[in-house]
Amino acid sequence: MSLHVAAVHPHHRHGWWWKTLLSGFLLWVVTIVVTVVTQNTNLVPTIILLGSFLVPFTVVLFVIERVTGTISTMQLVTAFFVGGILGVLGASLLEANLRQDALLYIAVGFVEEFVKGVLLVVVAWRVRPKTARQGALLGATVGAGFAAFESAGYAFNAAITSRGIDLVSLLQTEVLRAILSPVGHVLWTAILGAVLFGAARGGVRLRWSWTVLVAYVGVSLLHGLWDSNSTLATLLAFVFTGTPFSAARGQFVPADVATLSTTLYVVGLAVVTAIGVAVLVSVLVRHRRTDRALAAGTEAEPQRVVPPAWLDGADDARTDDGAAWERTPPPHVH
Repeated sequence: MSLHVAAVHPHHRHGWWWKTLLSGFLLWVVTIVVTVVTQNTNLVPTIILLGSFLVPFTVVLFVIERVTGTISTMQLVTAFFVGGILGVLGASLLEANLRQDALLYIAVGFVEEFVKGVLLVVVAWRVRPKTARQGALLGATVGAGFAAFESAGYAFNAAITSRGIDLVSLLQTEVLRAILSPVGHVLWTAILGAVLFGAARGGVRLRWSWTVLVAYVGVSLLHGLWDSNSTLATLLAFVFTGTPFSAARGQFVPADVATLSTTLYVVGLAVVTAIGVAVLVSVLVRHRRTDRALAAGTEAEPQRVVPPAWLDGADDARTDDGAAWERTPPPHVH
């Protein structure tokens, strides 16, 4: 009789994430070249899908190779697609009535992080074990789904103009959002997931903690600061160059202001990203010991040894006899 030994799952630690990133990028470039050569606008949706989903889906493959516990690959893929669709739909509904004022970006940050947080709780409800590392990985998955569908929408808007399809604007938008997606939605939801799972009671069930509320407020503010960075950079550029605001002509600003604004924009994104990464690393380091203990499993409790029936009966008889002997009064001395 032959014995069948279960093989290790083929996707673990095989680097599918970077292989997919490289091959997907090559396919994206080839699609662009063919579109330019043939002037076939039917290929534009392919460019949008490849460019918008490549990096976020690579994040999902990165998570699949590292996540452990009871969550399956299908659950992660479902969280990516369903979570992404429901995320952008929910955020669009909640943002529809927001006022266009100085606090718009902050409000958007709170709305979108709330929607992603709710989806993360739904996905993570039955996940075991609940560790900070698991929470960061699952949060990154939900954030990647949101980023993919949102990027597709931005790319579509950039491509459609009154003069027809603007391929250059489309490609610029996709490249920029692809570069920034791992340190945008992915990072914010990873932080929230790490704190949420880190507060789980015994790594088994979610529980309320003030740290979760602090994390939600923190990532929402970082999100709002990230979105408003372009506006803040332009305002600071006017101030630093001493140029009056009246010099602006609609969306166009003087050349020296535009140059400084671009520099400040890049620096601002780097600062916000550094803060987010530092927060995530600090949360993971803080919960590292707990994560290792839960991953290794608690020590097995010593089993209670049940004596055989005859020995148990003998013990009872001995106990009863001893108790009877102790209850017998001593002989009286006459």
